[in-house]
Amino acid sequence: MMELRTTALRSRTLIFAAFVACAFLGILVRIGYLQVFKHEEYSRLAEAQRAKTVPLRPKRGPILDRAGLVLAESAAAESLFGLPTRMTDSARVATELAPILGEPASDIARRLDPDKRFVWVKRKLPPRVAQAVQDLHEPTLGFIQESLRLYPNRELAAHVVGFEGLDGKGLSGIEQAWDVHLAGAEGKALVERDALGRDVTGAPKVLKPSIPGQGVALTLDATLQYIAEKEVDAAWRRTRAKGAMAVMMDPRTGEILAMAIRPTFNPNAFGAATDEERRNRAITDPFEPGSTFKVIMAAGALEEGVVRPTDRFYGENGKIKIATAVIGDWKPFGWLTFSEVLQNSSNVGSIKAGMQLGKERYYKYITGFGFGQPVGLGLPGESRGQLRAPPQWSALSLATMSIGQEISVTAVQMVTAFAAIANGGRLMQPQIVRALLDANGREVRTFEPRAVRQVISPETARELTTILTAVVREGTGHNAAIPGYEVAGKTGTAQKMDPSTRRYSHAPGILSFVGFAPVDDPRIAMIVLLDEPKNEKWGSEAAAPIFAAIGREALRHLNVPPRGTMPVHLLRVEAESPAPSGMVVPVRRVSLDADPDVPAAMPALEGRSLRQAMAALAPFDVTLEVTGRGAVVTQWPAPGTPLAPGTACRLVLAGLPERPAARP
Repeated sequence: MMELRTTALRSRTLIFAAFVACAFLGILVRIGYLQVFKHEEYSRLAEAQRAKTVPLRPKRGPILDRAGLVLAESAAAESLFGLPTRMTDSARVATELAPILGEPASDIARRLDPDKRFVWVKRKLPPRVAQAVQDLHEPTLGFIQESLRLYPNRELAAHVVGFEGLDGKGLSGIEQAWDVHLAGAEGKALVERDALGRDVTGAPKVLKPSIPGQGVALTLDATLQYIAEKEVDAAWRRTRAKGAMAVMMDPRTGEILAMAIRPTFNPNAFGAATDEERRNRAITDPFEPGSTFKVIMAAGALEEGVVRPTDRFYGENGKIKIATAVIGDWKPFGWLTFSEVLQNSSNVGSIKAGMQLGKERYYKYITGFGFGQPVGLGLPGESRGQLRAPPQWSALSLATMSIGQEISVTAVQMVTAFAAIANGGRLMQPQIVRALLDANGREVRTFEPRAVRQVISPETARELTTILTAVVREGTGHNAAIPGYEVAGKTGTAQKMDPSTRRYSHAPGILSFVGFAPVDDPRIAMIVLLDEPKNEKWGSEAAAPIFAAIGREALRHLNVPPRGTMPVHLLRVEAESPAPSGMVVPVRRVSLDADPDVPAAMPALEGRSLRQAMAALAPFDVTLEVTGRGAVVTQWPAPGTPLAPGTACRLVLAGLPERPAARP
């Protein structure tokens, strides 16, 4: 009996041992399967439970003017995040953050949702605010470094540069058009969790660093942009116009040198601006050009040989009937040569010349100068204007289009066409971007000027330029004259269509002047435009003086000598030792005694002789360039500007006899 029990016990023990061995073997097989065959899958699941991936936005590439001045740049900024599931009292945290972030505590508390493991509290904090948050020593708050977009010149060229949105995307201007290049490549970071799924505070772990974006160098000249904006802003405020703008181009290359628009906005606070303020009117808002478009008709008529500058047209004493409409002139005229038709901006004479050109040939030159199609500047929102094909023209269309009605154009289209006349009849592709830059500021891709087509012959362009020079010298454009320089151009006064009556309103509409200078070697072509000014009614009175004011300073900045002057170059005055920042040190003697206590600021030199100007600049470590003879009429930098070592100072001298006053 005992022996049977022992045998049974041994059997049960063996069975149990076998069961345990099988179970252990099964566990080993399972572990091996999981470790070998399921390793990658479960590693990913474990990583997902252990950490949350957070994107790291790259440093956005800078936007520079043609000389390297920064118009937009990115700086490191701290973005505040919270770990609500770790917070014992999120309301208290929100209350403490409210005065620092300048937001209601209730808004912050809503973001600190206790059901969320990770939330952004506020992105891209200024250093002062970030430090104040750190001083709270709240363990459930942390920072991730991101890129903060800054526009150091505020409103300067805001419509061209555009702005970056809160999500790091460009939303207008160059920021939007070149977003792919500026943005760079996004990186990744991990916010880790413990075994219970709770978030662990501390710096996130960078898995993949972000790659900075490329820089964009523009064709804009920041100095010319400032000059244009200053004059446009003053005119916009003085006339209480709905809008105002000036677009300046180098006619030789098609490069946009300045694009000043009012109203404007500060891209550092773009959210506070209206759509009206952010709109780039120079490319988005087509308008009827009025009398400035007579130049396009004249170019076609001269090129086709249907008129000559000396051909005479009878002005019909100020009225002409076309189809069922009577079109009037701004004043009655008798006999006028074709040159005088443009010089006096005669509607009747222009209509007669346009009728001789004919609609098919006129349409060929309108499209040849680039109207009716986008100019391809590359900025978002560009309009093609409005141009109907000849089969859609009415019996009145040829006449009205000869004086700039029944067609709409943009400011950039208009200045591009005039630049073609200045450039010997060759239409250039308008250009706003000069080069792409790498992270070290080296050019990795450049954009060369490109000719689109030869619209009119060089001979016709010279002939038309002579006529347009007379427009400024003794015609309606006399207020655009710049002393010392020959200017060619045309005024425009265009009424707007009243949508309720479908007739042209008598209220001031678009007042403009388009021209170029100097005539013998054009360096700038420019359109100036005022939209519905409240206290001006003629382009000759409102827009032409703005052209003169901007053009005068622009030509001096570009070192274009006045007529009858000869360039003189002076040697650099070297300092004895490097100057501390913001200070001026004594210089080697040139011919005058240097005062060691001279303040480091540009003296006022206008009206002084060359010798007096040299004496005033002798104590400074500057490079001096002088153009002309006589007394100083223009200086750069302006008086009072700090003079750092190596500053380039330019003086323009003139002593020319006064020109006779132009006839109105």
